[in-house]
Amino acid sequence: MKIRPLADKVVVKAVEIEETTSSGIILSASAQEKPQVAEVVAVGPGGMVDGNEVKMNVKVGDKVITGQYSGTKVKLNKEEYTIVRQSDILAVVE
Repeated sequence: MKIRPLADKVVVKAVEIEETTSSGIILSASAQEKPQVAEVVAVGPGGMVDGNEVKMNVKVGDKVITGQYSGTKVKLNKEEYTIVRQSDILAVVE
């Protein structure tokens, strides 16, 4: 099964970030705050949304920063994804 977003929606998957403290202790993802960096998995086609033309500015594979509480969580094939509007994406990480 695949997720195919509609309109201005983007499917993202949280990126597991392992962080090392200054003393060399590795913090697992569960010991940290919820990561806000995610990888784009699928992008909707854009088009007319709420009477405005929306051009999609992200593409599959982009690393993005999303709002901490934005989007809808979905679980598919034992993987957890978040579906957000493109306007909920704050930045692209380069």
